[in-house]
Order: sequence, then C-alpha cells, then structure tokens
Amino acid sequence: MRRARLVTTLAVCGMLWTAVPAVTHPFSVHDMVAMERLGDPQPSPDGKWVVFTRRTWDEKANKVSTNLWLVSIDGQTLRQLTAAKASDTGPRWSPDGKTIAFISSRGGSSQIWTIDLAGGEAVKKSDFPIDVDNMQWSPDGARFAFSAEVYPDCDDMACTAKRDKEKEENPVKARIYTNLMFRHWDTWEDMKRSHIFVWPGRTGAGPVDIMKGADADSPTKPFGGGEEYAWSPDGKEIAFTAKMVANPAISTDLDIYLAATDGSGYKCITEPNEAVDTTPVYSPDGKRIAWLAMARPGYESDKQAVVVYDKTAGTSRILTGDWDRSAGSLAFSADGRKLIVTATDTARSKIFSVDAATGRVTLVVSDHYNSSVSVAEGGRRLVFLQDSLTAPAEVFTCRLDGTEIKRLTGINDARVAAAVMSQPEEFWFKGSRDQKLHGWILKPVGWQEGRKYPVAFLIHGGPQGSWEDHFHYRWNPQAYAGAGYVTVSIDPHGSTGYGQSITDGVNFDWGGKPYDDLMKGLDYVLANYSYADGDRVGALGASYGGYMVNWIAGHTDRFKCLVSHDGELDIKASYYITEELWFPEWEMGGTPWEKKAVYEHF
Repeated sequence: MRRARLVTTLAVCGMLWTAVPAVTHPFSVHDMVAMERLGDPQPSPDGKWVVFTRRTWDEKANKVSTNLWLVSIDGQTLRQLTAAKASDTGPRWSPDGKTIAFISSRGGSSQIWTIDLAGGEAVKKSDFPIDVDNMQWSPDGARFAFSAEVYPDCDDMACTAKRDKEKEENPVKARIYTNLMFRHWDTWEDMKRSHIFVWPGRTGAGPVDIMKGADADSPTKPFGGGEEYAWSPDGKEIAFTAKMVANPAISTDLDIYLAATDGSGYKCITEPNEAVDTTPVYSPDGKRIAWLAMARPGYESDKQAVVVYDKTAGTSRILTGDWDRSAGSLAFSADGRKLIVTATDTARSKIFSVDAATGRVTLVVSDHYNSSVSVAEGGRRLVFLQDSLTAPAEVFTCRLDGTEIKRLTGINDARVAAAVMSQPEEFWFKGSRDQKLHGWILKPVGWQEGRKYPVAFLIHGGPQGSWEDHFHYRWNPQAYAGAGYVTVSIDPHGSTGYGQSITDGVNFDWGGKPYDDLMKGLDYVLANYSYADGDRVGALGASYGGYMVNWIAGHTDRFKCLVSHDGELDIKASYYITEELWFPEWEMGGTPWEKKAVYEHF
C-alpha cells in the first residue's frame, strides 16, 4: 500500500492545522483502522470546554491507547490532557469544573483517577481489589458512583477478589451450569453481577453496594453503560436499569429502580410494563424522571417511546406515543422544559427535542450520524459527535435549536484528505408490497464515464438495523468503493428509521419480504445506473446479513460471489444453541415445536 506523504503539521494557538497531503490513495481497510476514534464528549459545567476520549492504534505494536483531550467550545484551543499508554475512558467533570475524573487501566487495574484542569499529573483516586467502570460524580462533588463486577452473596469487594483468586489458582477449570444464561454472546457467565456502588472518594471509606444481594446486572449486559443509571439532583437516590426476572433468557423485561444512596434499599417503579424500560434521567428540579420504554414484551426491537414519571404522584405517561420513531438516547434541557433525544430517521441518526409537557417533537440536527449528545453552557448549546459515510466522528456543537452548528475538532482531517473516498448517492425504490424503500450507492473511486464496474451488494445485520450515513469501523462501504466496486446498500423490511411497521416487516418472515426487497433494489440499481455490471455482482453480509446470503445461495444464481460472515444456516438449530431465547421466539413467533412450519420454511 502506498503511504501518504504529509507536509508539516503546525500548532497555532493550540489548534492543529494540517496541510493537504502531497500523495493520495483510494480509501482501504488500512485507512479505516488507522482513523483515530473520538468518543464520550463531556462539556464543562461553565460550558467553556469539552473533554473527550481519543483512541489511537499503534500498528507496529498492535496496541490501542485511549487518552483524554480538551477542546474549547469555540474550537480555537485543543490540548492533550493525559498521555498514558493505557486506556483512559469515561471522563466526567466535577460539579465545580476544576477536576476531571476518569477510569484508567494504567497499573493493570481499572480504577478511578483524577486530573486537575489547571495542570499537573493524574492522581490515582481509588485502589479497590477489583476493577471498576461507568463512574459518575455525585451532584455535590463529594462522592462517586460506579459499577463493579461482584458476587451477589459477597459482603464486600475483598470477598469477590478472594474468590476470583481461588478460581484462578484452581487447576480445575470445568464449570457446571444448571440454568440459563450460562453464556452471553462470547462471554461465559462467571456468576458475578455488575452492581452500582457509591463511594465517598477517600481512603478508609468503603464503597456501598446499593444493589446489595441482587442477582441482576446494572448496567445490563452485554451492551449497557453509564447511561443506564443516574443520580437524583439532591444526591439521595440513584435510578438504575436492571433485569430482575426468574428466567432472563426468555425475557426483555428491563425495569427502572430507585435506590437509596446509603444502601438502605431499592424499589421498582416500572413493574406494570413487562417490556423494556431503560436509560433513566432526572429533571433538573428532581421532580420527574424520564426514560425510554417499549410496549411489547419479548421484542428487543420495538419502538422506544419517551416516558415521564411524576415522583410526587407516582404516575407515568408516555410522551411520544404518536411519534413513529424510536428514541435512542435521552437528556433534559437545563430548564427541564425539553428532552433532547436521538433517533434513526431515513438512514441518518438525527437529534430531536421533545416538549416535556406536550410531547411535540422538533427536529434539531438532520444531517449525518449524531451521537453522544450532551447539554452544555447552561442549557444553551448541545455538544455531540457527528460522523458520516465520508468522515469519522469529530466533536460538534450547536445551539439548542440546531442553529450555529460548528465542528470543534479535526483530528482525522489529514487521514481523510489522504484517502480518496466516494461521494454517496441515495435512491428510493418500490420494494415488497410496493412500499417505498431506501438505498445508498457509491461509485468506485476513480470512476470513469462509459465503463462498467463490479458490484458489492451489502446486506445489513440485525435484522433490525440500517445502512446509515455513518462511518462504520467494520462494514464500511468506502472500503469496497476504494477497491473498485460499485457499492450498494439497501434497507429492506426489518430496517429501522422508516416507521415501526417497516421494522416489524421482518417478523416471522426472514426470507420473505426482505429477500424480495433486496432483489427489487438490485434490479432498480442495474436498471438506473449503467456503470453497474449486472454480470459481476457479489452479495456480502454479517449476522442476519450472513443468513440472507445463505438464503440467497438457495434461491438465486444471479450472484458471482457470496460472502457469509457469521450467518445462520439453520434457524431451528440456532434456537438450541443461543441463550437469548427471546430473540428467536419473537422473530419466528414461538418455539420450534410451536411454530414448526415457520422454522422449517426459513
């Protein structure tokens, strides 16, 4: 691979400005993994600064380091805050804005560290016998909350550490499981649970397990994080998400619990709903709690609506029941009058505001893929990450109404300039049942008028997912365009962001409407884009996309190449080797013995 030869990078007033590269090359997977990954932008209490994580990969050592950086809210000053060859993640500002706490793996254990904004070295704050994660300051800055993996029957962290040591030293590694779940995805269950602790932040004071004895995880596994719990403004309680059910393998019943921060107990406030309730946030005055809720038990891809709970009355109401989009994150505005949410909408992740009284939804940021949204500067601005099909994530800001949008960082500018990418085009076509469906097409890099090019036909997983205007670090369409392919990605029935009926369209019909959509989408491309060579088309997909590639192998010979990445071959067999039984039981409408015809057909 030709390496880009870059001219000198100058530091001007702390901000990095990089000249255009002297040599460019088509984008490839090497560029994809070389991009630095920005994450978790957190505005300071006074709104003047944003701290964020910056992950880099050392190709020669094959090691990843994550450090903390600061950028001013006007984008004029950028400076590095930590420089350890370790993982520094989860930065959080102290309420007075003078200190940043974070989780660091330096020293071999993940512990709480702090660093003074005025300068100096990072200081190790905690020295627990086990790793911790998902740290948050208390509202008064006097305590920390965090999560840690513990044995529920242990009285303290030392007990968990002792039991782990005994397991490690025991030459017998066999395990006995008597119930589900014995494994989750690629991780064996070790009988430990992720619990939330509250700690005064000083030597000699032990942390309090506010979920003491609970045979449940918070944050939930495998994908939950710090967004699944929140401090109340008065610091007296924490709202957290957990699944406390008899058989977690067949249930999606996540609930919201309120726990006293002194460890005296917790209670469930979402008992009536047997579907998902997650991501609790307190209103600034502490009188309300908002969260995201699904309506159908057992369905992990149901629409997530915004729910608001009145603490005084003990009642909740669905705020966005009539909005046909699924909210993905949640934050209150500083005055408590609005809720800021993200949602997938027509192949983009957009930012919306929801009136906390009426539920009226207003579009705030409409372009590209927006995530990690925080309210900054006394509630007047938003800070978030934005990426697209042509650029990895950078830190952005805008006013609360979406005006004055501004990019604050350009960490990957030189890498993006060196790697020539294709400009994506979108199209709409009639799929199964004549429903209007969406697709993206990218010309091959170096495209020339009059030539025909082979086609890479990408199929997304899920099946509830979407090909969004998003810089993906695994299935990135630019890698195929850079290799000389016309790259096509289509959102068939089952896709998200087009209304819940389209998402539900894959239920009990894995090889039906979605297959028809994909074939009609490919037909549309070949009929309308003359440079796409219909005699040289390869279909590629992972997970459900891999299943669909396997399905294609049995139903058509139109493809010259098929790539199935971890795709299912036999749905009935898969039922008996998965632990998330709620998934196949919903997707197929029941168990293999209840819905024999569906399982055998697909």
